Amino acid sequence: MSDIAAQAGVSIASVSRALSGSSGVSEATRTRIRRLAAELNYAVSPDAARLAKGSRGRVAVVTADLAHWFYASLLEGIMTALRGSDLDVLLYEVKREEERRRFFDELPARRQVDALIILAFPVSDQERLQLDLMGVTVVMAGGTLGDRPHVRIDDVEAARQATHHLILAGHERVALINATGRWRLPYAGPQDRFQGYLGALRDAALPGEPELVVQAEWGSSGGADAMARLLSLPRPPTAVVAFSDEMAFGALRTLRRSGIAVPHTLSLVGIDDHEMADVVELTTVRQPVLELGREAGALVYRLLNDETVEEQHVTLPTQLVVRGTSGSPRTVG
Repeated sequence: MSDIAAQAGVSIASVSRALSGSSGVSEATRTRIRRLAAELNYAVSPDAARLAKGSRGRVAVVTADLAHWFYASLLEGIMTALRGSDLDVLLYEVKREEERRRFFDELPARRQVDALIILAFPVSDQERLQLDLMGVTVVMAGGTLGDRPHVRIDDVEAARQATHHLILAGHERVALINATGRWRLPYAGPQDRFQGYLGALRDAALPGEPELVVQAEWGSSGGADAMARLLSLPRPPTAVVAFSDEMAFGALRTLRRSGIAVPHTLSLVGIDDHEMADVVELTTVRQPVLELGREAGALVYRLLNDETVEEQHVTLPTQLVVRGTSGSPRTVG
């Protein structure tokens, strides 16, 4: 900048204003300075420019599983929202519990970001304190984190929609395959979906039978094992709500291997609308994952740019998608 200023016969401040597009220099001077900059192959350092503005221009996204369709879809939505902005995105994957703890332990020393987006995993009280020490904007996508900004669905309502659909079809023995997380920290999703399931039963004056609620490890294998346990009951259910579509896929595999007709003998509903749900004709409750990510990215951008944000706690609607795995219970006799 000193070289350009000397050749143009202006101050360094004028060079800075001309190259940044700020006011305070004539158009002729701005054109001459930019021509000299091009001749000298001068390029503004993005990091230096951001630091001068008190910003690093970076957003960190933390995910539990980069390859999983849900997290990948959230990330795609975030990247779509931030594409074209002056923000760079740093990506961190914390698959195992010790990786998550180490990431949060090192957070206060990592002050190279302006914001942090956490993708739908539980955070301990100690880890929340670490976030406070960072002093940056934190947004949760796909869940909640205290009073911090978030974008989510209503998990209670999603499970209620799934259960209500089966009850309206005439089922009275509706089971729930619920999930246990990969970490020891409590996570709101399974508890919320359990409450939605119970609420739909209460609305229909149906009893909540403990034997019809099965806890299993999250994933298709857990869903397969849980369905096998339900089929082993003296009185198996006529319909099942699965915590997620992946668990429903496993449950569907057990049903088909057992020779049980779906939905003629047993109906099945998942939650999420996984990209494979349409292929296997799974009835499900759709959550708009891409839109969740886009909303989270847009929210972070507005907060970092000090724009007016009327609602920092965003809840997007879910939608029942009826396909071939649900129907009326079989008439006996």
